[in-house]
Amino acid sequence: MPRVSRAQTARNHAAIRAASARLVRERGLDLRLADVLAAAGLTAGGFYGHFGSKSELLAGGCADAFAASAARWGRRVRAAGGREPARRALIEAYLAAEGPLTTGCPMASLAADVSRKATPGPVRAAFVAGLESLLAVLAAQQAGRRPSAARRRALAELSAMVGALVLARAARGTPLATQALAAVRGQLLGSGRRR
Repeated sequence: MPRVSRAQTARNHAAIRAASARLVRERGLDLRLADVLAAAGLTAGGFYGHFGSKSELLAGGCADAFAASAARWGRRVRAAGGREPARRALIEAYLAAEGPLTTGCPMASLAADVSRKATPGPVRAAFVAGLESLLAVLAAQQAGRRPSAARRRALAELSAMVGALVLARAARGTPLATQALAAVRGQLLGSGRRR
């Protein structure tokens, strides 16, 4: 059997990570390795040459999903031209009916699964690191606040946003889904008055 080149090994590794990131957003952490490998177009034969365990693979998928979200958030911030417009843009995009409701926010997709893990491990560490990265982006948009107050405000906003998205996903296809998103969007953006 011929050996796989380093370049092909790197492509295979990237394909597995990309498939894992997509599938954890779609299905949560209860994935079969065979499903991830099939989505990457590979067989199970060389899995352990790429990852030491399923937990390592899922942690990588979780980290990649958060990195994709952070990149989207960064683009929105750069395009907004100021803290308050950036804050509004992040909230509006997150709570849009065509936003993460269908594209797969890792916070909403994975929070319940990660909370069920009995012991801390690589997946929880990747989740917390990703959550911190998105929280930092939102906190940086809190104009006129000390860093500790900005973080608290951003954490409250992010918690409301993720909660609304979880409810909207659960109620998808009903009026309640769009109502949950609109209610939180209205509370967070309201008349622009800062609480």
